[in-house]
This record gives sequence, C-alpha cells and structure tokens, in this order.
Amino acid sequence: MIGCTKLLCGTATVSEVIKHQAGGEVPASLLQFSEINRPLVVWNTTNRCNLRCQHCYIEAEDDIYRHELTTEEAERFIEDLARMRVPVLLFSGGEPLLRPDIMKLGRLAYRSGLRPVLSTNGTLITRDVAREIKEAGFQYVGISIDGLPATHDRFRRKEGAFEQAIRGIKACRDENIKAGIRFTVHRANQADLPGILDIVEQEGIPRFCMYHLVYAGRGKYMMELDTDREEKLRILDLLIDKTLDFHQRGIEVEILTTDNHADGIYMYNRIKEMAPERADEVVKLLQMHGGCSAGTKFANVDPRGNVHPCQFWQDYTVGNVKETPFSQIWNSNDPLMVMLREKSKHLKGRCRNCAFNNLCGGCRIRARAAYGDIWAEDPACYLSDDEIREGMVS
Repeated sequence: MIGCTKLLCGTATVSEVIKHQAGGEVPASLLQFSEINRPLVVWNTTNRCNLRCQHCYIEAEDDIYRHELTTEEAERFIEDLARMRVPVLLFSGGEPLLRPDIMKLGRLAYRSGLRPVLSTNGTLITRDVAREIKEAGFQYVGISIDGLPATHDRFRRKEGAFEQAIRGIKACRDENIKAGIRFTVHRANQADLPGILDIVEQEGIPRFCMYHLVYAGRGKYMMELDTDREEKLRILDLLIDKTLDFHQRGIEVEILTTDNHADGIYMYNRIKEMAPERADEVVKLLQMHGGCSAGTKFANVDPRGNVHPCQFWQDYTVGNVKETPFSQIWNSNDPLMVMLREKSKHLKGRCRNCAFNNLCGGCRIRARAAYGDIWAEDPACYLSDDEIREGMVS
C-alpha cells in the first residue's frame, strides 16, 4: 500500500518507524513502512459469496464448497500465526460473513494477540451484525465500493448492493468500528471517483483505499478496461489534490492506493516540486516499504488452506496449512518465494532499467497476464522513460 496521506502530508516519519521497529512491534498505522518481514496474511475464509462481482480474483459465487478449512483447522492456523506474531490477519472471501464461525475465529485471533480485520462487500452488515463484529474484536472493516449506485450495482450484479454497502458502513460507524472504502479503479468506473470521494467526506468515512486493477480471476477478462497512462495520471493527480485538500481543511481521512507501486514514485516526484526539503525522507519511507510485498511482507491463504505469495497468485501454491504450519511454509526455501525476496535481480524490460525498481518492482501478475513472463515489465506502469531513468536525482 502507498500511503498518500502519510507521504504527502508528512504524517509518518522515518524516526517514528525506526523507534517502533527497535521495540519489535510496529503500530498498524505504520505497517506499510515496516522492515520487519513477518507477513500480513490475507485469508480467504470461504469461496462462497452472496454476490458475483465482475472483477473477483477468486471467482467467488453463492455455492457451497468442499475442503475449506474446518473450524478446528482454522483455529490451529490462527494459533500458529499468533505464535509467529504476524501483524495483521485479514479475513476475506468470498464473503467472510457467510462463514458461520467467523465471529468465533475473529475472537480467537484477537485474544491471541493478532490484529483481525475484515474485508467484506458490506451487504450483510446490519446494526446487529456490526455489534457482533465489534464484540469479536475486529479492528477494521474494509467495504468494497465499485462506483456510484448504478455502476456499483452493475459490477456487483445485484440491484440495491450500493445502498446495502453504505448501510453497512454506517452500521459500523454507529458501533464505533473503523470502516473504510475499497475502490478498484478502471475505465468503467473512473468517472465515479470524484463522487465517491465526496461520499467519503459527507459520511465521515475515515479511510479510502484505491486499488489498481490486477488481471487475476475474473479480473483477467477485464484487461481492456484497465486505465491507460493518461487516465492514470489524471486519477493520481485527483487523489493527490484531494489528499492535500482534506488535510488542509482538517478532514481526517486517510487515503491510500495499492497494487501499483509506481504511485509512490509519482508522489515522490510531486513532493520534490512541492516540498523538496521532504524528498529525502519520502525516499527512505519508500525504501522501508520496499515496493511489491508479494512473498515478502504479504501472504495469502485460500479457503482450502493453500498458501500463495499473494491473493492474486492462486495458481502457485507454496504449501498447505492443513499439512504444514504456515510458519514453516513461510520460512521454507520455495524457489519462487526466494526469487520474490530478491526480485530486483530478476526483473526485465522497463522494470529492470528503472532507477526505482528497489522501491517498486511492478506487479508480477499483470506482467504474466500481458506477456506470459512473471519477470517482464509491469504493463500498468505509467511513469515516463525520463522518470524511470532520472531516479533520485534532485
């Protein structure tokens, strides 16, 4: 994740991160800059979902699936993560609220010292469900919004889905649970982005995370809908301007982007123009972040217990937590994981020639989808040739 607010507004500092790292624990607000490689784990708790979203990376639908982790297997998995002291366990799906034991498992994670968070479509969150979420110990709820009502309902393939998702956000807010919006941008919804940011302000939503499109699952059929270079530049400029506007007006909204680490470089270049005295610190923060974290500070466990470098890499399995504890799988010498942890040695094309490749590294899933080679350049990079050559020259 690229913390627009933290980078642009100076709300995170290198010294603050180093202080917490020295103590072995980094607060959630600074995890994106942590150099402690205990991974954030995304667990797809179930493949089942009450919606059938157009860009779902695990192609979830409303069906019962065999061989998903049992309650007992999930408890062993969570206890292993707690012993490993992973910083965050994100309960995702499908739709995690369709899993009958989700509150029990969230409670176990919280009591075991983990930070459990929930990723949901929001349609099932009533006031009573929000109360259960809070009692279970979930620390944050990310709710996916794909655009304004007509756009969102079309992509979610359910009339009224937008209204239900907003109701879910409000129910969380009423129970004092931090809840934010997750928005995957593409050509079919980019025009709705200003309106969504207006809703963020109007509803007092504390966090907005914009995801770039990754060509995985059903998303691989949407490659043609990915925004082009000029569109990405306009989108990033809008986010930067809105981030600064919120900060200047005292509106407490954290804005982030994810799945395109070129965003950090683009913001660094803007900061060099706006506040050159902060440029060196921004570079250090981006170095601490380390670019794409697949297989390094990030891991995915699918509904059946298979471990993947990230949630978009469902066809490459490192091991299975039913057979081997996650902690052992993570510390194994799997060939791909080893390469991901030294990815700058293996990059090709523009990514290899980029002066910022140690701060970014591109998306290996998009590279494979576009070129059939995981180490090829990221087709979604929008930096110019001059920008990737110039590097950190002031």
